Amino acid sequence: MALCVHCQKRKAKRRCPALGSELCPLCCGLMRDRELRCPPSCPHLARHRPYQERKIIDRKASRPGGAPRDERLDWLLLNIEALLDRLAAVRPGFTDRDAVLALEAARDKLGRARPLLLVTEPPGRLADEPGEIVFKGIESCRYEGKIVLPQPLQAYKLEEKQAALEDLLGAIRAFAGGDLGGRRYLDDLARRFAAGRGAPPQGQRIIPVR
Repeated sequence: MALCVHCQKRKAKRRCPALGSELCPLCCGLMRDRELRCPPSCPHLARHRPYQERKIIDRKASRPGGAPRDERLDWLLLNIEALLDRLAAVRPGFTDRDAVLALEAARDKLGRARPLLLVTEPPGRLADEPGEIVFKGIESCRYEGKIVLPQPLQAYKLEEKQAALEDLLGAIRAFAGGDLGGRRYLDDLARRFAAGRGAPPQGQRIIPVR
């Protein structure tokens, strides 16, 4: 049996009409109606659509204030987590608390930023501090839309950036379980990236912590 055309690891057991080739069940589920524009005639789409709709309803109910979990926010969260993963990889002493502090610093700088206003940092503050790295990454992030069928890049609004930071801050604190001095969240983040689920520069996705 041939290998999945997407992951090239697992056996391809499903014919994908959108790609015109075979996928494994896992890649089919991850990409279906997100990275792929599935035709209504696809038997896998028809079989799993009620389940997907149930998941969307559950996500909406789980977000504060009933706000839906959308793909734009997931993409921004993914890019922020990729930055934290890289920081943790090159800084052995980088902890979950450092990740929180970096996100809080980026959030504060976003709050101070105004159009046509040059924001200067206090004396002695290094441009490569984690908070500055996260801030610059958020400012440069653009929503890439569908991966297999690309859409024009879209900039994020200030409110979206702030919402993503608050979302991730809450998730890290909850995941760390009160022990921000360790690397419980960061180690889990590294495992998710290492599991082969992709990273933004390679045009693939992981599932952000929520």
